[in-house]
Amino acid sequence: MISSTNRHCTVELQALPERIGQVRRIVSAQLRYWHLDQLIEPATLGVSELLTNVYVHAEPDKRCTVDIVWVLNQLTISVRDGDPREPTASQADPFGTHGRGLALIAAVSASWGVRTDDGGKTVWFALPARQTATRSMQRLPYEPSLPVAEPARGTPLPAVEPVLRGMPLIERHAVKATAAH
Repeated sequence: MISSTNRHCTVELQALPERIGQVRRIVSAQLRYWHLDQLIEPATLGVSELLTNVYVHAEPDKRCTVDIVWVLNQLTISVRDGDPREPTASQADPFGTHGRGLALIAAVSASWGVRTDDGGKTVWFALPARQTATRSMQRLPYEPSLPVAEPARGTPLPAVEPVLRGMPLIERHAVKATAAH
């Protein structure tokens, strides 16, 4: 069900590996439809982690509901399942392949939490609207270079170092290295 007036979308599913990718695509499409493209990456990462937790830990079954709500410049995504046990953030093994889900949720979101009731639990996270990065779209001020005298006919042109103002140092180095070869 999608309600455009209060921007709410609900998806019910079995949290199986093949369904998790489908829900990521649904979340991505819904956020594009709402013109919230800047939130797609953290939202899809978060929902993937929550659904994976349902798949790995929830009992007695893997049925769950994903709610996506946009209210007052904040996106809240929640996943409800029938298992009343609350998730716990644990110290992950540095070489392990699991145990980082809630830490990732905490890292990409403004806040997250768990609500329990008689029928299970809801794990949620919130993403505030971000200002879009306009720096890359702003025009840099024109800075004229020094005049260069024309070389005599037949003389090779001198090597000129490109002017790379407004570019991070590492990118400048990469451009200079490429220009040298």
